[in-house]
Amino acid sequence: MDIFSHTLWGGGLFGYRGHFWLALLFGAFPDLTSFGVFVIVRLVEGTFVFGPPPLASIPDWVFFNYNATHSFLVAFVTIGMVALWNRTIAFAMLGWPVHICLDFPFHTAAYFPTQMFWPLSDFLIDGVAWSTRWVWFPNLAGLLVLFGWRWWREKHRITTRIVYKKGLVYVSGVQGKPCTKNGDSKEYKANLVRKTAWLLPS
Repeated sequence: MDIFSHTLWGGGLFGYRGHFWLALLFGAFPDLTSFGVFVIVRLVEGTFVFGPPPLASIPDWVFFNYNATHSFLVAFVTIGMVALWNRTIAFAMLGWPVHICLDFPFHTAAYFPTQMFWPLSDFLIDGVAWSTRWVWFPNLAGLLVLFGWRWWREKHRITTRIVYKKGLVYVSGVQGKPCTKNGDSKEYKANLVRKTAWLLPS
């Protein structure tokens, strides 16, 4: 898959717990540490050209980095270690194994096949190129659906918060009736808001 799609899948799936930019980064992380570094080196050397370079012109360290970062074993061990320290950050890193899931069926054996169980196995799948129309357009549609759903959820969450705040004011005296039970109970008031929020005036 292309690096932009990887980035967006990472952010869309795992960027809603306070680390959106980190989720974007780890969505693209495996390619950044292999092809990304190689592009920078070629820019510095003045040898950069657009398009995929011939395999013979790619140094061994790029293949090593690609295999290491496109391995489920490496990804989950790393994420597991981070989870022992900070689970929220580890959650944002899950775009990394999703990157691998999107790569191994959509890379052919002719050009950077994904050895998903490296270094224990060199097993790979001779997949379909991600640039194929029936792969690319569903990928684009999936991203649109994902971010549309995220937008709807965020809008709904903000609306719910506003209604909840209005409800606290509305049921706490606007009607001229006490809204407490067994004293001034905030918990009872909050539950009453949740039950009657759909009846509140805008």
